[in-house]
Amino acid sequence: MNFVALSLTLLQQTCVYLVVAYLLAGTRIFIPLMHVTIRLPQRTACYVVCSLFCIMGTYLGLHIDDSIAHTRAIGSVLGGVLGGPVVGLAVGLTGGLHRYSLGGSSALPCAIATVVGGLIGGGYHLYMIRRGKAATVFRPVPVALVTLASIVVEMAILLLMLKYPANWHLVEQIAIPMAVANTLGAGMFMRILVDRRKLYERQSTVFSTKALAIAARVEGLLREGFDPDASARAARVVKVIQEETGVGAVAMTDTRQLVAFTGIGADHHLPGTPIESKLTQQAIQRNEVVYADGNEVPYRCSIHAKCPLASCLIIPLTDEENQVIGTIKLYEPRSRLFSNINRTLGEGIGRLLSNQILAGRYLRQREMLAQSEIKLLQAQINPHFLFNALNTLIAVIRRDPERACTLVFSLSTFFRSNLKRPSEDARLIEELAHVSSYLEIEQARFGDRLQVEFDVPDRLQHMRLPAFSLQPVVENAIKHGTSQLLGIGRVRISARQEGGDLLLHVEDNAGLYKPPAEGNDGLGVNLVRRRIANRYGAGYGMDIECEPEVMTRVTLRLPVSAGDL
Repeated sequence: MNFVALSLTLLQQTCVYLVVAYLLAGTRIFIPLMHVTIRLPQRTACYVVCSLFCIMGTYLGLHIDDSIAHTRAIGSVLGGVLGGPVVGLAVGLTGGLHRYSLGGSSALPCAIATVVGGLIGGGYHLYMIRRGKAATVFRPVPVALVTLASIVVEMAILLLMLKYPANWHLVEQIAIPMAVANTLGAGMFMRILVDRRKLYERQSTVFSTKALAIAARVEGLLREGFDPDASARAARVVKVIQEETGVGAVAMTDTRQLVAFTGIGADHHLPGTPIESKLTQQAIQRNEVVYADGNEVPYRCSIHAKCPLASCLIIPLTDEENQVIGTIKLYEPRSRLFSNINRTLGEGIGRLLSNQILAGRYLRQREMLAQSEIKLLQAQINPHFLFNALNTLIAVIRRDPERACTLVFSLSTFFRSNLKRPSEDARLIEELAHVSSYLEIEQARFGDRLQVEFDVPDRLQHMRLPAFSLQPVVENAIKHGTSQLLGIGRVRISARQEGGDLLLHVEDNAGLYKPPAEGNDGLGVNLVRRRIANRYGAGYGMDIECEPEVMTRVTLRLPVSAGDL
């Protein structure tokens, strides 16, 4: 057989080899080959795949003078190129031992050449990695040239290890056909990998771009969940999804009825229609994605017999307990088929919307918790303070009715402040007014035994802070501090700015603070500490300094927001 005929025969066999590679390229087994393999599982997969191709290249070869003209070098060289020297050596040894087991005068030289081919591919891999050119390892032309070099080396080994003139006769027959077949085969193999990787990257880019666009456009629309006003927001969501994905129609349901619909079939898919579709009920009951492609899994509209929609993808929407609260449904008409892009993207959209609903529930629960904490502070303040205030009024009314009127006004101001501030935020000036009303009553109660000093610059009085943050601390300073003294008790309330932080100090001259047992802080003070830390982060909250029998200073550290400057 002359070298032209042999070349064509090897190329034909290479085509079979490449068809197998192309078919496998769509499977998971090829995924490790789409990147330069680094981790052990990837290298193992690379070894297995390339070894199989190496062995297949031998079996597809042609027997020439007790030798085999083969395409084995494609597997051994690519093993080294993709997996490095270790994988190249392992593939070369596997392919070489297999060739040696078949026997023949050239068995040993060919086995050695196969090992060397793996090492040549591994050397190229190592060279490119060390030069920081890992991305160019997949270029088909350099890989083809590396494979050509391995064939040249194999021919040299045959010339050295076989006897003359048989060595020359063999090399003359197989050198050019093997060089052509292996070089083109390796280059085309790499082209398959490059094209497959580009396809995956293109799909990933499409997924990412569309997902980001959808996320940006539907942000916040479903954070209120499926409340009575959800249909308007859901209608905007399904419209955005249809515009971004290009599917025929998009619907959203809760667990009982259709909430929103847009696209083909909108004339009979009306919001408020009860769910009758068996497939949708299955998705809700089993919490699983249901895909009816119209072929293997038939789809027929449950509302209208002549509906043009012929395939459907149903994705459950779940809450924080993974319970189904609704579905998102993507449809295509008979004239179009679902692609992997819109199917995979649809499943991603389902997760995106579920997370948005979950985030909305979390925010609402956090707001409810904040309101509950405020109410708890109010409930703690009111009975305790009211009891002391009424006792003080009884005593003052007898000796100084005018003073009693002033105290009643302060008391009403204090409680009015509680009722008028249901929100979570307040300005410092409002907190100071609240504290002043409280202190007015306390000073009447303790008389000359309580002295209060304020040192808060005017420029800081408009700063914002959590409501009811200051009064519990001041109350604590009096209740557990100055009220225990036989002499004069002094409370000083001051504020200053330190960089981007607002520092509020409440200092008493008792110095009686004792660190409480863990979890046994006073309720009001503990709530203040936790609310500040939860809202602003661990760097903010409350610090307490105490010099026994001299002073106790409580410092509230809060951030200065841009709107306060």
